[in-house]
Amino acid sequence: MSNEEAINNAYSETVRRKMNNLLDFVPGYYTGESFRHPSGVSDLKDVEYVFSTWGMPSLTEAEIRSFLPKLKAVFYAAGSVQSFARPFLNLGIRVFSAWTANAVPVAEFTVSEILLATKGYYHRLHKGGCPSGGILSDCSFPGNFGAPVGIIGAGAVGSLVIEMLKNHNLDIYVYDPFMSDQKAAALKITKTDSLHDLFKNCFVISNHLANNPQTENIIDGKCFALMGKNAVFINTGRGMQVNEEDLISAMKAEPSRIALLDVTRTEPPEQGSELYALPNIFLTPHIAGSIGCEVQRMGEYMLEEFEKTISGKETKYGVTLKMLETMA
Repeated sequence: MSNEEAINNAYSETVRRKMNNLLDFVPGYYTGESFRHPSGVSDLKDVEYVFSTWGMPSLTEAEIRSFLPKLKAVFYAAGSVQSFARPFLNLGIRVFSAWTANAVPVAEFTVSEILLATKGYYHRLHKGGCPSGGILSDCSFPGNFGAPVGIIGAGAVGSLVIEMLKNHNLDIYVYDPFMSDQKAAALKITKTDSLHDLFKNCFVISNHLANNPQTENIIDGKCFALMGKNAVFINTGRGMQVNEEDLISAMKAEPSRIALLDVTRTEPPEQGSELYALPNIFLTPHIAGSIGCEVQRMGEYMLEEFEKTISGKETKYGVTLKMLETMA
C-alpha cells in the first residue's frame, strides 16, 4: 500500500473534505525515508499539526526540533503509539491515538469467538475429543448461560469486551494488576489477583494485556496446564505475551483444549511451526483489528479530536507518558 493509499484508507473522502476546509495541508506524504533526506522535509518548518496512520515515522527529539519546530499535535489514525510517541511527548507535543476506535472491531471479534467457544463450535470443527456425528452429546460445553469467562487485561479492548458481554448471562472474571477495585465494581465483574486462578476456573480465557516487557511470556506452561478439558484460550492481544512452546505442549497434552490465535510471536508463524499442524489450534492472520471500512472509524475519531483541540473543548483520546507505561 502506498503512502497515499494508507492515508486515504484511514481518512475517508468525507473526512478529508472536512479536513481540507479546516486546514492548509503541505502537499505530499511523508515517511521515515523522507526524514533521511533533510532537503525533502524542509517545507515542514511551519507545520503545526500532523495527521498520520500506520507507518508513522519514528523520530528523535533532535529531528523533531529541527524538522517540525512549530508542531503542536500529532493525530494518529491507528492504534498503538509506542513506537514513536515518547519523543513528541517529551517535547510537550500532544499525541492523540484512535486506539479506542481500533478496540471496537477487536472486541467484536473476540466476543464472537467467546460466544461460539462456549457452544463447542471450535470443537465441532476439528472434532478433537468429540464424537464425529452431528450431536456433541458426549462433550461438556456450558453454553452462554452462566459460563465462566476470564478476561486478561481490562484496558481499552478488555473493558469493551466486558461491556459487550453484559448482554449475555456469563460470569466474567478479570485479571489485571493495574485495575482498581472501583473499576472492577463499575464493570460488575469478579476481579482475581491470580492469573492461574483464571486459567483454572474459566472455560474461556481471552488475552488483552498491553504489550510491554513486564508481560512478555506471562502466559506460560503453568497457566496452560490449569486449563480444563474443552477449555478455550483466545489471543487477540499480542503474541509476545504467550510462551508458544508451552502452549503447543499444553495443546498436545490435552487435545480437547482449544487455542484461537489471531496474533503470534512472529507473524505469520515460521514455516514448520507446530502452530500450523495441531488441529486444536486455530490461526487467523491478525484480522481482529480494523480492516476494510472499519479503518475509517479511526480517521473520524482523529478529526473529532482535532476539532475539539482547536475549539478548546475537552478531548478523549490524548496519550500521556504515564499512559504509555501500561497501554498497548
